[in-house]
Amino acid sequence: MWWLSNPQDLHRVEDRVSTLYVEKCHVDRDDNAVVLVNKERTVRVPAAFVATVLLGPGTRITSAAVRLLADSGTALCWVGDRGVRMYAAGLGPSRGAGLLMRQAYLVTRTSERLDVARRMYAKRFPDDDDVTTATMQQLRGREGARIKKIYRDHATRTGVTWNKRVYTHGDPFADSDDINRLLSAGHSCLYGICHAAIVGIGASPALGFVHTGAATSFVLDIADLYKADYTIPLAFDLAAAGLTDERDIRTAFRDKVADGHLMARIIHDIKDLLIEEGTRDNDEDALHLWDELDGHVPGGVNWAADLADQTDDTTILGVTGPDTDQPPPPW
Repeated sequence: MWWLSNPQDLHRVEDRVSTLYVEKCHVDRDDNAVVLVNKERTVRVPAAFVATVLLGPGTRITSAAVRLLADSGTALCWVGDRGVRMYAAGLGPSRGAGLLMRQAYLVTRTSERLDVARRMYAKRFPDDDDVTTATMQQLRGREGARIKKIYRDHATRTGVTWNKRVYTHGDPFADSDDINRLLSAGHSCLYGICHAAIVGIGASPALGFVHTGAATSFVLDIADLYKADYTIPLAFDLAAAGLTDERDIRTAFRDKVADGHLMARIIHDIKDLLIEEGTRDNDEDALHLWDELDGHVPGGVNWAADLADQTDDTTILGVTGPDTDQPPPPW
């Protein structure tokens, strides 16, 4: 357990199985293993060997299992079928904040934020243009032209009538045709996968580099990397086949990402964007106290003696109450 062991005793996230998806199971604890029970079999999973557990439909989990996963630094995400919705998440106390602090550092500095945004756009069109010196206005223009071409190409390929992307904020399925509704539903599924991956590795879904101001800004940033490969062609294929319900693309997308390759790709891309080249992601439990001179000092230490050495005759520290042999004041 995290309070009984050194941080090094917990397995690093990068050395763990990235995700474990569970559905239609009872999840319990047996010693230091999570036990998955269904009508067919019982499976034991060492808790500290999994980075993120995705709890799908039909799942029940005990408090003991939740405590074990939290103590092991394993993230818990309550998701839809095959992870295509993200409902809630919890994170144990033994996960380090290094990745989150690095993300906050990059997003609050203009030059570093622009550099990350450029690398995001470079991942979308690696064989097209050099974007190492592009401004955000130029990046948005190039991306707009690229995505329009992708829509036109898939419309030509499938024979689906295409006018433009129609999206009503707050009600993505209102006032739009079949292909637009499929696109909105498919993107929603993709957001769930990206949200689970971001939370699972300890980054913030709110600190976006291209998108900003929303609690899921970084989710939108990351999802945009994969729409051209996953949801857009899938939506046009379904529209061409006459499958236009939200459930059609939800189940099709679920089957498309069931091999787990997308989740692994997302985690790799997030770390590639946030972590400096040549450095390792330090996900250890490194609880420190911030210091304006040294950066940080160890936590769990009583610093009273150190403070006393630094005080002078004019410094008075203390909390004084009434003497115990006198009655309390009337107020």
